[in-house]
Amino acid sequence: MSGPLAGIRVFDLTRVLAGPSCTQILGDLGADVIKIERPGIGDDTRKYGPPFVLDENGTETTESGYYLSANRNKRSVTLDLTSAEGQDLARQMIRQCQVLAENFKVGNLAKFGLDYPTLKIENPGLVYCSITGFGQTGPKAQRPGYDFMAQGLGGIMSITGPPGEEPHRVGVPIADLTAGLWAALSINAALRHREVTGEGQHLDISLLDTQVSLLSIQGLNYLTSGEVPGLLGNAHPNIVPYQVFPTADGNIIVAVGNDDQFKRFCEFAEVPELISDERFVTNKARVQNRQALTRILNDVMRQKPSAYWLEALEKIKITCGPINTIDQVFTDDQVVARNMQIQMDHPSAGGKSVNLIGSPAKLSATEVSYRHAPPTLGQHTDEVLEELLGLGAAERDRLRDQSVI
Repeated sequence: MSGPLAGIRVFDLTRVLAGPSCTQILGDLGADVIKIERPGIGDDTRKYGPPFVLDENGTETTESGYYLSANRNKRSVTLDLTSAEGQDLARQMIRQCQVLAENFKVGNLAKFGLDYPTLKIENPGLVYCSITGFGQTGPKAQRPGYDFMAQGLGGIMSITGPPGEEPHRVGVPIADLTAGLWAALSINAALRHREVTGEGQHLDISLLDTQVSLLSIQGLNYLTSGEVPGLLGNAHPNIVPYQVFPTADGNIIVAVGNDDQFKRFCEFAEVPELISDERFVTNKARVQNRQALTRILNDVMRQKPSAYWLEALEKIKITCGPINTIDQVFTDDQVVARNMQIQMDHPSAGGKSVNLIGSPAKLSATEVSYRHAPPTLGQHTDEVLEELLGLGAAERDRLRDQSVI
């Protein structure tokens, strides 16, 4: 056994990021993920670069860093779903799968006979997960969904960015990635239900829904008070001081979580008068007088370099930390110790390894495993068709000649 999902086979009809990030999680947990791609074209993200993987001669390949980010632990099969024979092959493979994941527009797979109502007739235990921009229902259901649009519609951009400036998107496609996480979580829950009852089901995951769920405390602040949150930059809406502060040589994060910590912080920073100042004596008062306190503390923090504050505040148990650049992240001793950067041999790199971000899932009894590097287009077509359907070389050659695979 390799991973808690060993023995689960996933028919992966996803592309770009939300769906592939979901199925990569399933693959890391041991599932056999069969990634279906268009012959000669493949997942669009293969071309989302630079940067691209370099071959043994230092020449760019067609495998982008973007593609590598979400396609580990999968086997790539090329299959033309627009052809009747390709659809038939797909249905034959799906009969041997427990999970199907797809992110086509609502209703598009029905014309191929690959929609849930059709497939559940032959495979009633199938867990069928649809990931779309807006879900299977509602007035916007037919619209295509993109991460940027979901960030805007879902409100996350309205609270991201410096006060007085334009709203900012999050620096990674947070709508796609969050939808992928919820899809993976929902699939695992549905597999548990299947184990108990034998029943499959249709999972409806949308980028917009998952973005609304991410509003969390800011959403509840609005629903509780009726006041619309705005841009706070790096400040916390409900805790002060809890933000980025300037130092003599840069910026650091300081998070003072309660009144006792505020007292310790003020004593160390040599501003004990702030402890008894009625504007700052409680967290509620500090939130109400955020700007006044921030101006004072900015002046105090600027007097010493970052290293001074980071070392000293940690000693008195005040949460603080640097703001790492991406290169600094992967050299951080904690990140290194947690194996968050891994290497896997990749055929496009001429047998050399490519660097990937490791799984954050740490399971004591059923560890994640890294079995397949992100596959080249159609790398496993012959292997999977022979393994699942018993198709010999002659039949595969015929299908290839007819551009079915």
